[in-house]
Amino acid sequence: MPDDLVRPLIHGRSFSPAPTFEDRGVMTNIDLSGGGARRKGGKVSWVVWLSYGVDWFILIVFGVIGYILGKITPNKRPFSLDDRNIAFPYTVNETVPVWLLVIVGILVPIVIIAVICLIFVPGATVPPGTPKSLIWKRKLWELHTGLLGLGLSVIAAWFITNGMKNLFGKPRPDLLSRCQPDLDNLEKYIIGGLKNLQGVTLSGQLVSPDICKQDDKHMLNDGFRSYPSGHSSSSAAALIYLSLFIASKFAITIPFVAPAGSADASQFTAFPSRTRLPDIKVTGPDTYELSSRGPGADPVRSTTIDSALGNKGISRHNQKLLAVRRQAAAPPIYLLCIAVIPFFGSVFIAGSRWWDFRHHGFDILFGYLIGTITAIYAFRYYHLPISHGAGWAWGPRSHDKAFWAGVGSFSYATDHLRGEYRAGDEEEALTGVEETFARNTGAVHNFSRPHHDAGAGTPPTVSRKGTGIEEEDTAYLGAERI
Repeated sequence: MPDDLVRPLIHGRSFSPAPTFEDRGVMTNIDLSGGGARRKGGKVSWVVWLSYGVDWFILIVFGVIGYILGKITPNKRPFSLDDRNIAFPYTVNETVPVWLLVIVGILVPIVIIAVICLIFVPGATVPPGTPKSLIWKRKLWELHTGLLGLGLSVIAAWFITNGMKNLFGKPRPDLLSRCQPDLDNLEKYIIGGLKNLQGVTLSGQLVSPDICKQDDKHMLNDGFRSYPSGHSSSSAAALIYLSLFIASKFAITIPFVAPAGSADASQFTAFPSRTRLPDIKVTGPDTYELSSRGPGADPVRSTTIDSALGNKGISRHNQKLLAVRRQAAAPPIYLLCIAVIPFFGSVFIAGSRWWDFRHHGFDILFGYLIGTITAIYAFRYYHLPISHGAGWAWGPRSHDKAFWAGVGSFSYATDHLRGEYRAGDEEEALTGVEETFARNTGAVHNFSRPHHDAGAGTPPTVSRKGTGIEEEDTAYLGAERI
């Protein structure tokens, strides 16, 4: 019997074989290639879809408000005519005009997210025989959450930035070029500082914005919207989010060692309930991520380390070290380059506002900070962590908590009263499995509750009645919905 101490740790990014089950002498063969079975009550209800429709509506409302905030007359901070920080020339042809920012910062991320979700999702962990309808549901859900996260990131940054611009009314570096001050009546507009002392004119007097005689009111008002940078915040919100999305879907993360007691790797595959069932062999080859490593190996059993290692002069301590170092590996650098391209693009767009004399340095940095915060928050709001989420988005809310959870609820994925997870789409596709399992083995297996009650202390059980054996076994069934 192999030593359990040398079994590798199992984690979402360490796609080691799933835990094995003892050979009972009975193996039920179930062909899921038809995939026609469905469990009633597992579909996402219209109430849940309505709640996500409300999410989109709220984002649109805030986007419209942000647009209105960008058009109202801003507060105008007094300035000095001899301030060199606002004496730069007005750049007519910007490096990144607004129309180009919309293309690069909104349309391009939308297209890339759609391509990734429709082509690369759900990936190589889909078991053979999985219905195409199930695969397309997953694709569309990942696309929906990807775009919803992008919208949350960009609109949040847009709303915050435009509100702050008009609130602070900070002059741009090219304000004097826009202003066209009335120098003939300078004395009338001085509102701060010493006008003169014994006939000597002092520098540094503050003048009212009314000194500006620029006929183009839009151009003049825009001269008082320097802080924070909208190009900087918008590009960071969209393109940093895109970098995180690419890194998540292509498993681009810093290698790490999973802590002991981490979740079973099979729970992070595309459809865990279709991948591993106790005492059930699904027809067809095993999945790519959980495949056996060797010719003639049993596809149902996990690969184990040769028990003879202990007899070859290798200490158990070194065996454990060997297992740890094989837990993870660095992704290819070309994937890292792909993931950071959007980030570098956002840096270029933000930097262009400096050499176009549109913003001061602090304005650019603060705007970029706003976009970075909204991007990270929006990504984590709808997606699992990159390091141990296997690239998946969170599933939909439950019917009971589509609009409200209240105090005492830790998850919007559980029902309202008992805290149980709702039956998912892959469990729907397994309808009929329990009947076949019971008919061929004489066992009664509860497939309808893949997660045991919190605090119960015991997992779902399999009881073999009539065989003289009473035993329990863990049911490795996911609670996926989409």
